[in-house]
Amino acid sequence: MAEFIAPPCDGIIEVLYQDEHLLLINKPTGLLSLSGKNPLNKDSVHYRLVQDHPSATLVHRLDFGTSGIMLVALNKVVNGLLTKQFQQRTITKSYTAVLYGDLLNDCGDIELPIAKDSDHFPLMKICHDSGKPAHSQYQVIERHQQGLSTRVTFTPITGRTHQLRLHSQQIGHPILGCDLYHNEHSQQMSSRLMLHANGLSFTHPMTEQRINAVCPSPF
Repeated sequence: MAEFIAPPCDGIIEVLYQDEHLLLINKPTGLLSLSGKNPLNKDSVHYRLVQDHPSATLVHRLDFGTSGIMLVALNKVVNGLLTKQFQQRTITKSYTAVLYGDLLNDCGDIELPIAKDSDHFPLMKICHDSGKPAHSQYQVIERHQQGLSTRVTFTPITGRTHQLRLHSQQIGHPILGCDLYHNEHSQQMSSRLMLHANGLSFTHPMTEQRINAVCPSPF
């Protein structure tokens, strides 16, 4: 697979919340979370944020095509405390996605272990031998376009790379616009990846208040 060079991203990073410890931002689609090794892939969420916040570090990432809420630490102590919350799975996230086709059930669980596909980088694969446990839950929000697509809310219980995109494909309903995990129609049905991180709930590491951040889907 040829090296990925990100096209220029005109989308802006919207700051949803800010204090001395952390930022909550809305990442645009088509922007890398971290800069790549290739200088042509310098533009990223991290690259842009450190211009104004030199100590900013990303506690987690969103895929290039995914938009929505990201949590950013503004110092090492906060980064460590938030990372621990991710590891202990006390941070909950929800995503809006538009999937190909008409899902049979109104809700469901997808539990399929995920491993790196070393023969087809950057793809991940389902592997029951070497894969790490991966668990996604979905709830149908709306069925539209004569059964051509279904809008769902995803709640990932684990946070594996490409988890929602791969799990969607595996149940026969890939996310529209996904370039890596698609069928013969789904990629062409949208000019962007129809996946948006719309909710994130965590405990503020300094105030110990529970924060429930919401960022409505742009599609």
